[in-house]
Amino acid sequence: MTEQHPVVVVRRELVWSRIRWALFAVYLAAIVLWSVRHHVETGRVQLMSMAVVGVGISVIGRGWRAAGRLLLDWVPFALVLMLYDATRGLVTTLGVPVHEADSAHAEAWLFDGHIPAVWLQQQLYDPGQVHWYDALCTLVYTSHFIATPALAAVLWVRNRERWKAFVTRVIVLSLAGLITYTVFPEAPPWMASRDGYIGTVLRLSARGWEYLHVNQFHELVSRAQGRGSNPVAAMPSLHLAFSVIVAVAIMRGIRSRLRWLLLLYPAVMAFTLVYTGEHYVIDLIAGVVYAAAVEFSVPRVERWLRHRRQSPPPGGGFPG
Repeated sequence: MTEQHPVVVVRRELVWSRIRWALFAVYLAAIVLWSVRHHVETGRVQLMSMAVVGVGISVIGRGWRAAGRLLLDWVPFALVLMLYDATRGLVTTLGVPVHEADSAHAEAWLFDGHIPAVWLQQQLYDPGQVHWYDALCTLVYTSHFIATPALAAVLWVRNRERWKAFVTRVIVLSLAGLITYTVFPEAPPWMASRDGYIGTVLRLSARGWEYLHVNQFHELVSRAQGRGSNPVAAMPSLHLAFSVIVAVAIMRGIRSRLRWLLLLYPAVMAFTLVYTGEHYVIDLIAGVVYAAAVEFSVPRVERWLRHRRQSPPPGGGFPG
């Protein structure tokens, strides 16, 4: 096989680069159009599939080897998330009682008889007007569904080792959350309020779309929440746990001291989840503990496994 002239190679790559950017623009436009006309995707498998398509565009024109690596990396990841989504109905199947009164009592005990979600809505919620902070909370809440697959896609394109570290944490955290809310299903504050266990708490997570003048998104997101999520998976708060994992993963790639500002993301997420009635503070504490446990344990288990593979068998093996 004759080698191609470097100028030809550069020109060909330039053409493929333009094709990829054009396809990516069409891809983004298709996502926006689908969301507006149908619904906002919140299912993890659907979102991960969208991420795979986006990543797939990046390997167009780069040969079968790049396409094969894409499949080998993302198919197992997607299968694990499919298993996660398929088992979210275990609570109903197993008949495990939902925790409402005891969780509300624990929250009240922690805050001297007060429920932070109730107090925040009393201070900030205005039934007659949607404020800028409602819009901010809606955007932050919605980012939960986008940040993880989007970051996974970016890391795969830029640094495969960092991608592997990130998706390992995502999988471990997902499985830990699944086990917990299967054996300890807990109603969020808005549901406990509806059932009369605490004062008035409304579900406000989609309300901010009205402030942004995209009123149809309110209904679309609310419908997606009802269809694509487990309503009694409040403990732990995986919304907060994933925001911590995402922030830490991005921080690893930044050397500037400004990287610590990324911790504002989980901080604002925590406020959002309480104000919008999605979680108790005790759920947030559990979410941070889970995220910290994953960040602490995953690299240590990985080092232990590498050490085991590299260590000689007991006795030094068979004599040569």
